[in-house]
Amino acid sequence: MTTWIVVGIVVLIGLWLIMTYNGLVGGRTQTQTAWSQIDVQLKRRHDLIPNLVQVVKDAMGYEQETLIKVIQARNNAVAASGPAQAGPAEAALSVATRGLMGLVESYPQLKANDNVKALQEELVSTENKIAFARQFYNDSVGSYNTRRQTFPAVLAAQSLGFGPAELFTMPDAEKEVPKVALR
Repeated sequence: MTTWIVVGIVVLIGLWLIMTYNGLVGGRTQTQTAWSQIDVQLKRRHDLIPNLVQVVKDAMGYEQETLIKVIQARNNAVAASGPAQAGPAEAALSVATRGLMGLVESYPQLKANDNVKALQEELVSTENKIAFARQFYNDSVGSYNTRRQTFPAVLAAQSLGFGPAELFTMPDAEKEVPKVALR
């Protein structure tokens, strides 16, 4: 009789470990998939920016400093890996790109250029896709981290090799509301 009780307890513990492990694997996989979606959108953005810089380069000959900042920020963003490095690098790229867009607005010939308009629209669309992908990723990370930290999974998560996942956050400077000066 006691043998059956011990076997029953061992089976229950085994089933619990299997279910916990499978749930954590699913959460980790969803988080990795969500990060790869951000990566796809960031690559798209990284590919668009040189095209925009090339189109405006000739018309903005004496604004080379702005163009250099954009290219440097893009290169830093491309080199970043993982959420901890990508957040600040992408924030710097956003700031540099906004500066470029501001300059484009002050050049009527560029503002009217169809290629510039198309690239600007594509960049805005990509920025929106990045925002949605980032939100989905952070939701996935939140779910995964919550699952691995709640009882009873917390008893097995660390020993099974399930560490915390990083959120994709932006630096505080990027969170500030931009100041608009109207004349």
